[in-house]
Amino acid sequence: MAFKPQTLTPYLSARHYFGAEQRRHRDAAGLSLLQLADILNSSKSTLARIETAELMPPPDLPDRLDAAFGTEKHFRGLYELAKREAHPDQYRRFMDFEAQADVIENYGTQALPGLLQTRGYARSLLSRQEDLSREQVEERVNARLSRQGRLREAESPLRWAIIDESVLRRQIGSRECMYEQLAWLLVQVDTPESKVQVMPFSAGPHSLMGGALTLLTLPNCSTVVYEEGIQVGHLYEDRESAKKWRRQYEVLRANALSPVASAELIREAMEDYTSCDTPPS
Repeated sequence: MAFKPQTLTPYLSARHYFGAEQRRHRDAAGLSLLQLADILNSSKSTLARIETAELMPPPDLPDRLDAAFGTEKHFRGLYELAKREAHPDQYRRFMDFEAQADVIENYGTQALPGLLQTRGYARSLLSRQEDLSREQVEERVNARLSRQGRLREAESPLRWAIIDESVLRRQIGSRECMYEQLAWLLVQVDTPESKVQVMPFSAGPHSLMGGALTLLTLPNCSTVVYEEGIQVGHLYEDRESAKKWRRQYEVLRANALSPVASAELIREAMEDYTSCDTPPS
């Protein structure tokens, strides 16, 4: 029996349209899934599931498709729309603001902010959500890491992160995963584009212990704030709310360790995850 391609629904979402466009360009080029997989150094099954919108495209696929088909930034543009669909609705407007921000300031109380996470750390963290399948976890991981793409651009935003000491002490994933994550964090502690401070246990209680916080300074100098609890996040766009959260963040910054002292504490925490299989820093 001859293989019959599954019917596509390109106008159902940006993700479906991405898959339909991949098939359209593949058919126009006279390529089978296996041939395209060889060109892209991908797998046939992955490409097949992307075409039927069963799988979110990985972050590096759009550029490879554009190169293969000579479509400039066609697939990259579709991906920028599709990746927002991997996040809950209340998060998408925040992502739009984050993509524009000149300055991104985070506070993480239980886990590292997404912009600082490695793939292994993000996967281990998201795998704890029992309502997500393995495939959904990978989609969320890819979507989270795709947000880091802007950090590698020439005009990247200034990032300032304050993290609670508990983030360093609580093991997420394997020892090797945690060591790799802290090594990557250490690289970003004090650069022209990134600053990291640790809020030590010795500082005692403070007003932001209950959740995570992100302040985004936009090109027009306004500030929007995203405050996140266990299951609910809230985006504050009004000036008075932004001022309130800004004051609390500045108090936290003043009481946190300096970047130099923070780096020392991170190195100390890394020793807890060092094993005979882990290369020295």
